[in-house]
Amino acid sequence: MELKFKIADKYDVAIIHQLANKIWKKHYPAIISMEQIEYMLQKMYSEDSLIKQIEDGHEFTLVILDGTPIGYISLSKKEEHHYFLHKFYVDVAVHRQNVGSKLFHFILSKLSSKATIELTVNRQNFKAINFYFKNGFLIKEVADFDIGNGYVMNDFVMIRKC
Repeated sequence: MELKFKIADKYDVAIIHQLANKIWKKHYPAIISMEQIEYMLQKMYSEDSLIKQIEDGHEFTLVILDGTPIGYISLSKKEEHHYFLHKFYVDVAVHRQNVGSKLFHFILSKLSSKATIELTVNRQNFKAINFYFKNGFLIKEVADFDIGNGYVMNDFVMIRKC
């Protein structure tokens, strides 16, 4: 098993778009409606939206297993030593194979020991919440975010010091 991480650029947005569609449609139907999934995919994962996110300073990294892209992350610097993890997704077919933990350690290797990482996660996404707890995150607060079209993200804001 050869696992690689590749910093993505605007030429990789089609791959990220395809991965998002595949991963979200397998993972999220038990958590949110298909209508909300489709809305969020269009809003956050259209190729134009992904290019804008890159232009706005989100650093995307592709996760590649044996030559095949299987996941992606997006991280941005909010202020000195404070980062926001916008996206952390790995194909459900490789869950429980230590890929997520290796990806998380890759993220940490790029940051200062003074850094903090913050993220949001759906309060019903128990697999992800447990993964983040296992990797040192704590719940900072409960927050609801209106994302438009009548949809609200019911999240935990989680934080971890590096």
